[in-house]
Amino acid sequence: MTRVCLVLGLAVVGSLALAAVGWAAEPRPWQLGFQPPATPVKDQIHWLHNDILMPIITLITVFVLGLLVYAMWRFHHTRNPVPTRITHNTTIEILWTVVPVIILVVIAIPSFKLMYFMDRVPNADMTIKVTGHQWYWSYAYPDQDNLSFDSNIVEDKDLKPGQKRLLEVDNPLVVPVGANVRVLITGTDVLHSWFVPSFGVQEYAVIGRNNESWFRVEREGSYYGECNQICGINHSRMPIKVVALPKPEFQKWLGEAKKKFAAAPPAEKAAQVAAAAGQGSGEARPAGN
Repeated sequence: MTRVCLVLGLAVVGSLALAAVGWAAEPRPWQLGFQPPATPVKDQIHWLHNDILMPIITLITVFVLGLLVYAMWRFHHTRNPVPTRITHNTTIEILWTVVPVIILVVIAIPSFKLMYFMDRVPNADMTIKVTGHQWYWSYAYPDQDNLSFDSNIVEDKDLKPGQKRLLEVDNPLVVPVGANVRVLITGTDVLHSWFVPSFGVQEYAVIGRNNESWFRVEREGSYYGECNQICGINHSRMPIKVVALPKPEFQKWLGEAKKKFAAAPPAEKAAQVAAAAGQGSGEARPAGN
């Protein structure tokens, strides 16, 4: 029994140590657990997972493991050579029916509250439209003279020191810190999924349909995500980068972006899109094919 307790203790300590090492603000090798939250939605997801689900899961696991160890020890053939013939126990049968129902109710109440919180878009300070293509993203700011641009992966050969392979993009989405951002997500060819782990946002980009989500970034920084719906040969080359800036810096970026993206001729932009769609497959092809 002492050996069993020692093994269980070492396993718990080892798991906690690995989790502490893997906790990170962006994907890291051997990461365990969620990325640190950057929005109120992800804060609530963390609370539900860490304060409600994990204690319940841990208690159930320890309880069941304890029963198994006790049964192996108590009813070993050397101690119990003649098996008991008990087939029913009313008290135990009531308990193993009622207790799981209570556990599910305890989980369901905060889960429904969280689902409503995630689905309810508060008064939005700005709206952003996200469009998924094979294999890049387009961002539009309808509130800002319909400013729009494409966001493509930065190829390995073009990476600069400090940039992240398969996560860096040429034109990241930029938002102000502390603003309620409504996100409208759609697609043009196949299913995509706009997923930013530290925001707690994942919405499918469906052709001919606008799905809605929201976030409010609470601190300045760069946040990464990816398309996590298999969408073709270059599915792995659809990273998402969101840069959150203080409001004065965002306004400055907005003025520069309007000049930058308004200056690109339509033909040039179309050529850039076609080239991005053909990367990784050995040939240039029109976007959406």
